[in-house]
Amino acid sequence: MTDDAGSRPAAWRDGWTEGPDPLFGEPGQRTGNYRTLTYEVTGRIARITFDRPERGNAITADTPFELADAVERADLDPGVHVILVSGRGKGFCGGYDLSIFAEQGAAPEGQDRAGTVLDAAAQARNHDPSRQWDPMADYALMSRFNRGYASLLHANKPTVAKLHGFCVAGGTDIALHCDLIVAADDTRIGYPPTRVWGVPATGLWAHRLGDQRAKRLLFTGDLITGRQAAEWGLAVESAPADRLDDVTEELVARIALLPVNQLMMVKLALNSALTTQGIHNSAMISTVFDGISRHTREGYAFQERARSEGFRAAVRERDEPFGDQKRG
Repeated sequence: MTDDAGSRPAAWRDGWTEGPDPLFGEPGQRTGNYRTLTYEVTGRIARITFDRPERGNAITADTPFELADAVERADLDPGVHVILVSGRGKGFCGGYDLSIFAEQGAAPEGQDRAGTVLDAAAQARNHDPSRQWDPMADYALMSRFNRGYASLLHANKPTVAKLHGFCVAGGTDIALHCDLIVAADDTRIGYPPTRVWGVPATGLWAHRLGDQRAKRLLFTGDLITGRQAAEWGLAVESAPADRLDDVTEELVARIALLPVNQLMMVKLALNSALTTQGIHNSAMISTVFDGISRHTREGYAFQERARSEGFRAAVRERDEPFGDQKRG
């Protein structure tokens, strides 16, 4: 007797249920919507898809909390073997939506943020150059965002990021937490805020790329393509944009053939190497420096320029000397 894949003994189903699951509903039809992403299960694959295409899937205050919730939902679903993260529209994720943060603050919808580090007014006061800066208020906020993204790395089940179009700034904080990255050849990947007003708070670049290549990107804020990301080992594979879906689906389907317990054991064993390398310490230090970068003379000047001329104008002025558009 073989299972639903038609190629393995039924004893290997490892939790794959027959008929409706009382907690998660009908296998292959489990769906759920959030404010910034969608969640769906098809077969043995949980699909988390960022769903603000009109804003380049930019990160809002809800994103890390919703992402962590969706990952936990997939982890608890006995029918899910692998988690695929992607974005709708023209790109994977364009980083933080700073207009949303400025207008609505940093707390998820429906949460009482008054008097907490998620209080927009408190964060605004802490970023006022005329006031005393509390670096731990910055850290307490950003470390909560990081924990949301880190749910992808610490999930029991494998996580795969499918990148297309662009994956920049905070978008890379999300993607680099996935176990595997597959990218379209022409995807633009990088962290331009290292030029001013930012340090990658999750601290993963050196762990994923090695010391020199991480420094090559972060000393300049330059972007690389998905093809180059695969050549450098940041992505496990790249493909022409029109074949990205096929290549990714083939990969996650092969992963999904393994029993969940085998996937968990292999992931835990391999993640132990990252833990030994000190990823938690890297994240702590990087988050502190990310906060400091917004409170330097140059950081305040960038903030003031963004306030007076608009964030897009400030970013354009920051990036023009590097000729990003000419680099393609």
